[in-house]
This record gives sequence, structure tokens and C-alpha cells, in this order.
Amino acid sequence: MKLLLGIFASLNFIFSAPDVTAQSSYPDKPVRILVGFTPGVAPDITARLLADRFTEAWGKAVVVENITGAGGNIATERAARAAPDGYTLLMAGNASIIFNPSLYEKLPYDPVKDFAPITQIFIAANVLAVPGDSQVKTIAHLITLARAQPGKLTYGHAGVGTSQHLAGELFKVMAKVDLQPIAYRGSTAIMPDLVAGRLALCFCNVVNVMPLVRDGKLRAFAVTSLKRSGVVPDLPTMVESGFAGFEAVPWFGLMAPAGTPPAIIEKVHRDTVRMLAVPELRRRLEELGLDVIGNSPAEFAALIKAELPQWAKVIKGAGIKATE
Repeated sequence: MKLLLGIFASLNFIFSAPDVTAQSSYPDKPVRILVGFTPGVAPDITARLLADRFTEAWGKAVVVENITGAGGNIATERAARAAPDGYTLLMAGNASIIFNPSLYEKLPYDPVKDFAPITQIFIAANVLAVPGDSQVKTIAHLITLARAQPGKLTYGHAGVGTSQHLAGELFKVMAKVDLQPIAYRGSTAIMPDLVAGRLALCFCNVVNVMPLVRDGKLRAFAVTSLKRSGVVPDLPTMVESGFAGFEAVPWFGLMAPAGTPPAIIEKVHRDTVRMLAVPELRRRLEELGLDVIGNSPAEFAALIKAELPQWAKVIKGAGIKATE
């Protein structure tokens, strides 16, 4: 019996050894990070900053591949179908992972079953802002005004299904007001109409809003992240302003195809978190208006599991559908 057990143990070691060796030597060839957006935007810049440091640390090329289209769905599908060997990673955003499953009737991937979360990299807070010369002085005043004029006040957003759009819809639900959404082609396009008073408010990216706030052209009330943003630490959150649980931010994080060996997930996680702690990199991300996270794979997975039903309720309740 002992002899048989010894033989089985030896065979098990022989057949598993190549896999163990492959994991311990990872990476031994180039790694690619898929980004579902054009070069120059926050997830792309972040992916490239990390890729440079991965290349230096691992001694193998780490390249960023931009695959645009369908709100990040094309890149996300490509990652889901990639070999689960650690050589294809995804800079995943909550648009394709959290929002799009409710916005699209059918997706070519499952945001939970098809991916292994590695770490959430950053969030980018939105800011509730109104024109600088608006009569609205507080959020309570805004709510009173909106209730007195159902459907009359407008808010701008950067496209159907974006965090700015969904922040407005969440506000409508929580504040029990009727606001009219107006879609624009990106955050910067909203600013002229907001400053001129052609829009009543917006939940816009902190980087776009705060320079205009400092110039007196806009008035800011709160950020949409659960915690205060390091970019504007003096600005309260929507939670602090009386909206328990209010959070509507774009976030991005690294993910791998489901089935990627745990040892590889752990290595990428460990090295990513270590790099996010480097002051130079952290400062660069904060200059982009990003709040660095760097949580564990388990924490990232729990976040996704919690947010999927939360946003499904908001999106379906508002009757929002993706427009391609």
C-alpha cells in the first residue's frame, strides 16, 4: 500500500510540475493589458504607467492594447475569451462590469463567472455642481426647487449609462425629484452650458469641475464617492449631505480571465499594490483626479457582487437602455 501511495504521489508531482513551474516563472513572455478606451484617458494612462513598472520589475515587456467600442464591452469580451494564463489582463471599468449587464439586453460575457478580480486601481469622484450665479445655495434648496418644478430642471451627463448619468438618476430616486437628463459627448462638453446656466446642475468629473469652482463660475456641493476625495478633501460626500449609501463613480481595476492560476493572481496583485504605493506614481494619478484604491482580490470581488444588483435596480427602475 505504501508503495502504491508513493507511486501515485510521484505521478501527481510529475503531471503537476509543469504547471507549478510555469506559475513560478511567470511571466516568461510578454504580457498585454487590454483597455477598452482610447489612448490618453485615465484608464489608458494608468494602464501604461503600471505597464512600464511591470516591465521593469518582471524583465518582460508589458504592453497596453486599446480595443475601443460598445462602452468597453469589446475589450471585456476579448479578455473573457483569452487563455487563463496571466498573459492577458484587463483594465476593467464599472461600465462594462457593473452597468452594462443591465443596460444591454445581452452581453457576450458574464461579469462574474468569466473573470478573476485582481485589484481595484482607482475611483474618480464626480461632483454635484450648479452654475456659479445659480439661485441654488444648498442641496436642500435644489431639492425644494426641483419639487416645485417637476421635470423642468435639467442635468447634463457624458452619455447614457455613464456614472454621471446614473448619479443623476440615483439622485432623482433618493431625493424624490423629477429632473430632465441631457446627454453630451463627454464631460468637457457639458461645462460651457453649465457655466452659462443653460443646465441647472450636473454630476461631473472632479477634474473638470474644480478649476471652474475656484474661478467662481460653478458652485460645488458634494462628491459622489463614499469617502471624501483626496483631490478636494474639504468637499463633503453625498452621504455626509444626507444621502445614505450614495455612491456613483467611475472605477477601474485589473482583472484576468476566470481560471487564471491563484499564484499568478496573487503575484500581479502584490506587485500592483506595491507600485501604487510608490509616491511618484500615486502623485501622478492624483494629478489626474483619481483616488487610488489597491484592495485585495476578495474585496474587489465582493464589491462587484454588491454593486451589480444595486445598479440593476436603479437602471431598470429608470428604464435606461444603451444606445449604440
